[in-house]
Amino acid sequence: MKLTHYGHACVLVELSGDDGIIRLLFDPGGYSRDFEQVVDLDAVFLTHAHADHVDGERLGKLLADNPAAELVLNAHTQAALAGLGDIAPSRMRIVGPGSTVVLRGVRVEVVGGDHACIHAALPIVPNNGYIIDGSLLHPGDALDAPAGSVDVLLLPIGGPWMKIGEAIDYLRTVAPRLAVPIHQAGLAPVHQKMHCGLLRDLAPEGTEIAVLEHGVSQDVGTSQ
Repeated sequence: MKLTHYGHACVLVELSGDDGIIRLLFDPGGYSRDFEQVVDLDAVFLTHAHADHVDGERLGKLLADNPAAELVLNAHTQAALAGLGDIAPSRMRIVGPGSTVVLRGVRVEVVGGDHACIHAALPIVPNNGYIIDGSLLHPGDALDAPAGSVDVLLLPIGGPWMKIGEAIDYLRTVAPRLAVPIHQAGLAPVHQKMHCGLLRDLAPEGTEIAVLEHGVSQDVGTSQ
């Protein structure tokens, strides 16, 4: 498995399918950059409708440049994108928790349900988490523990809906082999470094923290 982090929650996942490498892009949002150049995608997955997870204008171009790619999202996000007339409904696959998507032999389970609470005065936004091939979890903006174990966790480390202590507790609960910090764009660089240091110091035994260089593909292996 190879991962490329394009900033914040946007991650390209490459792994073996039935007939070669499958390429899945997650959450191409407004705080991310350089994902626009990615081609040969099999699917684009959106966790929820917030602008830091989906940039509607750039998403349209991305899909135009990847004509074979499906757009996988929940119904709330589909409604939020309704003004983008250049995204054909036939390219959208609407899913929610409990759904399963199979792409060229790669199984993606949809988990979660709701975005983590920012404040009680704000409406709750539906949020999909995605488990890829039983191995990697992108939780979106929620800290819902999966029912089983995962090998690689894309771990949010900053946002108005969380504090670093919650990320540490989530890391300890999931206890993956490898955790990759994401959702960091709202943090100053010094705070990103501090948060990642805390994760390394307080990670459960056997868990490695891997901070990916922006836009650089890295082989993260798999125990699955």
